[in-house]
Amino acid sequence: MIPAMPTTRNYALIPAAGSGSRMGSVLPKQYLPLLGKPMIHHTLAVFCSHPGISRVYVVLDPDDTDWERHDCGAFDDKLEVLRCGGATRAATVKNGLAAMAGKAHERDWVLVHDAARPCLTHAMLDHLLAELRDDEVGGLLAVPVADTLKREGADGRVDHTEPRSGLWRAQTPQMFRYDLLRRALQADGAAASTDEAQAVESLGHAPRLVMGDGHNLKVTYQEDLVIAELLLSKAEKK
Repeated sequence: MIPAMPTTRNYALIPAAGSGSRMGSVLPKQYLPLLGKPMIHHTLAVFCSHPGISRVYVVLDPDDTDWERHDCGAFDDKLEVLRCGGATRAATVKNGLAAMAGKAHERDWVLVHDAARPCLTHAMLDHLLAELRDDEVGGLLAVPVADTLKREGADGRVDHTEPRSGLWRAQTPQMFRYDLLRRALQADGAAASTDEAQAVESLGHAPRLVMGDGHNLKVTYQEDLVIAELLLSKAEKK
């Protein structure tokens, strides 16, 4: 009898070892309050409550002293904390994948998502999972660039206008097979990658662009907190 192939599972990996220096806050931005809870709580809630996600890994800085100050007990059955964050996002994800060894099979999917994107919804996740389920490479949520792009020259003046045709703004989750993503982040030069898709591209693969949603914003500056709060408040009222 031919042995049955293991069922492919979907894992979420949330890198949360950064300081969020651009927010101008002493508190790491993933812990900034949003509707009475730390921002990361909203991010984790989406994945932990989604039936298609088998397990959620959050990767913290080894010296993180803020995590225990917040109650994430509601996620205990699905959430695992990994204290192996690195100096960069790529290092944090790489370390998280290493910690998952023996738990994830090489063909399992890993969905890497920014801790500071708290407005992700089940509908966005459903769309990504459906679009990439049978894809050999994987891909990411993204939205076409709508604004006109200017290339800066000397003295803060415009050097020229960049054509925006074919340009997309990368979002997360970024969804790739466990083995492919692990190899991509172990490759030479992966440390300079600003997202997982770039690391996978460096191996010669072409990740698929899956239409995202403008509401899936990344909280980077103080004003983004206000927008995120409005979006989450609206979602809670539905």
